[in-house]
Amino acid sequence: MERLQKIIAQAGIASRRKAEELILQGKVKVNGVVVDQLGFKAKGSDEVEVNGQVIKKEDKVYFVMNKPKNVLSAVVDHSGRDTCVQFIDTKFRIFPVGRLDFDTTGLLILTNDGQFANELMHPRFQIAKTYEVTIDKVLSIEEIKQLEKGIMLEDGMTLPCKVLVNHRNIEKCQMQLDVTIKEGRNHQVKRMMAYFQANVKRLHRKQLGFLTIKDLKPKEYRKLKPFEVVSLRSLANKGVKLK
Repeated sequence: MERLQKIIAQAGIASRRKAEELILQGKVKVNGVVVDQLGFKAKGSDEVEVNGQVIKKEDKVYFVMNKPKNVLSAVVDHSGRDTCVQFIDTKFRIFPVGRLDFDTTGLLILTNDGQFANELMHPRFQIAKTYEVTIDKVLSIEEIKQLEKGIMLEDGMTLPCKVLVNHRNIEKCQMQLDVTIKEGRNHQVKRMMAYFQANVKRLHRKQLGFLTIKDLKPKEYRKLKPFEVVSLRSLANKGVKLK
């Protein structure tokens, strides 16, 4: 369910602020009944009218892309930087689900389905996300065990995570890890590495739940298949734990 003003804005009829004015003026109906109170939420099956015109519901679309480096996870950027949305050829007004840092690459989902986005992003759903991380330090076995168990950051203890060591280079003092987390805190992986005085040189999200981007080059994207959308929703609502 979504607020009426959001539904009206998404349909391109008016801005949210103007939509609120239309609601208060009694110009909006839901299933034939005037709704003049802000905060009212409509279901996807409800018929919404504005000034006697039934809102046509926009088809839902779902994309997965391999976000390149130095691209913003946003719809627009007033500073003129490239955004992930501009690389996708669609008539629909899509937005990224969550975000990857400007210098982080990898798996990013984009959609116009707000409910789907909320299901994937809400902290309680805890979908596993795997990042390929290159750092300028070789962590000890003890440090890796500590990382997996959970460490105390400034915003609280991290949940247990899974760490796989892909490569160690003692001479260059570098290490490449796969880190799988169930949270989505701001700059979380970078802050987890900083806890051990390690700087992240490269960060790439390679997997979300079962979904990967092995077949996608940077900037490339594809539509999610219907079963993938259903499976992601199911995975989110189950709150699957890491094994």
